[in-house]
Amino acid sequence: MIAKMSRASDDQHDSSSAALVHETPPNIAASVKGISKSFKKTRVLEDVSFDVAEGESLVLLGPSGSGKTTVLRIIAGLEQPYTGRVILHGKDVTDLPARERGVGVIFQSYALFPRINKLLKLVQLEEHRKKYPWQLSGGQQQRVAIARTLAYKPQVLLFDEPFGALDAQTRVHLRREIRALLRQVKVPSVFITHDQEEALELGDRIAVLNNGHLEQIGTPDEVYNHPQTEFVATFLGAANLLLGVVTLGSIEIGTARVPATEETRKFRGGQSVKVVFRPEDVTLSKDAKLPGNCRRLANGIIEEINFVGAYERLNIRLDLTQRQPAQDQPPLYEVTINTPERMTGIPIIATRPKPEASASKFNVGDRVAVGLTAFSVLPNYTLVGGRVNRALEINR
Repeated sequence: MIAKMSRASDDQHDSSSAALVHETPPNIAASVKGISKSFKKTRVLEDVSFDVAEGESLVLLGPSGSGKTTVLRIIAGLEQPYTGRVILHGKDVTDLPARERGVGVIFQSYALFPRINKLLKLVQLEEHRKKYPWQLSGGQQQRVAIARTLAYKPQVLLFDEPFGALDAQTRVHLRREIRALLRQVKVPSVFITHDQEEALELGDRIAVLNNGHLEQIGTPDEVYNHPQTEFVATFLGAANLLLGVVTLGSIEIGTARVPATEETRKFRGGQSVKVVFRPEDVTLSKDAKLPGNCRRLANGIIEEINFVGAYERLNIRLDLTQRQPAQDQPPLYEVTINTPERMTGIPIIATRPKPEASASKFNVGDRVAVGLTAFSVLPNYTLVGGRVNRALEINR
């Protein structure tokens, strides 16, 4: 009887193991499922889950302390999760030591060792084969580190901020080389970085982490142009945030009403929201004639113009006077910017590409019509009853 019960238990275990092997699609190389981690009662990861497809480059993006390095170390087997699992090519490796996982890790500190000719050719370093590590530049050392890791034929590559020790020019050049190399060897990879530009250029998809939580995961286009949270919008590039109220398929921002039938479908009338838009999504016109592909926001005055190489950046103060509040209620909009005139208004940032800026000159003090070619709408959880007491936040 005991033997039968034991066998039944074994059969059940084998069945659950078989289910585990097939629970991820065959094109998924790595999966992190419900990972949580604490250090000395401080929770650094909270229920983080994502997949990495075969041949895909996934970038974990977030500020210092967001938990991205801990995720990488858990995948590598250098840390154990408090809860959750790590699955590599259909196999649960959560309890396996690092040496048995088939994972290659490339750190900022390269720790170089002798190289192999075939791999040196792959990373374009044949002519440097006789050099000692200290004779190589930072970029060359990084290439050797990648060649050394590829020598073990890893199933997954992990990059721990690999360009942090390099100068800006070398960093840009090398990340493009590595991007092309990864497409050639078709090894799935996970990068961690706090550099937004690096994430956009390296990743097939980007996973944005904040305080141990996965805020959003998607393609660079999805994450940049359709942020799902305020943190994603403001951390990944510059963003303007205006507070408004949903009203009959549009959004009231002060005295302005912006048509937003599609964007407001998931919100109720009277709900307080945040309108998020990138500086490059702002269109300006001195004659009030805006293109048909943009929605009018308001008029404004140009307060500052800066030339920034490939584009022109403008600071604009919108003419959005406050809406009258109900009796005994605080003002719906009250924003004062610290200028010599102490003017009341709502400032935003706009950019214009160099050809457009050269073709149509603007000057400080010009009055312009302001339109938006694209924007996202997020719920404003910080306010109750649709009340807005701060009309703008600008983050770079």
